Amino acid sequence: MRAFGYDIDQLVIAHVLLAVIPVIAGLAVALPLGWWAHRSRIARRVLVPLSGALYTIPSLALIVVIPIVLGTGILSPVNVAVTLTIYTLALLVRSVAEALDAVPEHVTTAAVAVGYRPTGLLLGVQLPLAVPVLTAGVRVASVSSFSLVTVGALVGIDSLGTLMTDGFSQDYPAMVTTGIVGSVVLAFVFDALWLALGRALSPWSRARTGV
Repeated sequence: MRAFGYDIDQLVIAHVLLAVIPVIAGLAVALPLGWWAHRSRIARRVLVPLSGALYTIPSLALIVVIPIVLGTGILSPVNVAVTLTIYTLALLVRSVAEALDAVPEHVTTAAVAVGYRPTGLLLGVQLPLAVPVLTAGVRVASVSSFSLVTVGALVGIDSLGTLMTDGFSQDYPAMVTTGIVGSVVLAFVFDALWLALGRALSPWSRARTGV
């Protein structure tokens, strides 16, 4: 579908890829770090504040600096993806640690008593029970990612944010509105998908709440 001289479908696909891939990558990195923070007080005192501090770095500054560090082109979508992965990591290290903290101690004690080792305990007991709390953190990271993707348009990386920046420069309110509404709708859609996935992975939680 074309509108305002742009292929809207391509912009939507680019926006989704730039938002979703960093959430998945950030979660993959945050899981072992959050588990470490859950297991060690010293690690928690270092990792949680340090990861949280990453979120205070201005996104545009990161997008500009990352090409220098990685050697990518200034217009490479990788710069936005890496930036958003860092922000996802910043949000999820604490979330993972708190999700594992929420698992009842008597459950982990019983699992250890019947022979679960650390890896099996994490994958077979703690993570499944931590899904509801962890899902909440992933949903926050997802909404943040979908909103921050638009910043990349300021340095020429295509997404729905392109409609906003070009619409402002051309004084074209309809184009700006389309970019804003499209970004918000995508954020809501994927928030609903993450929620549905979390509920699918924790059916006992639905049974307990009657949802």
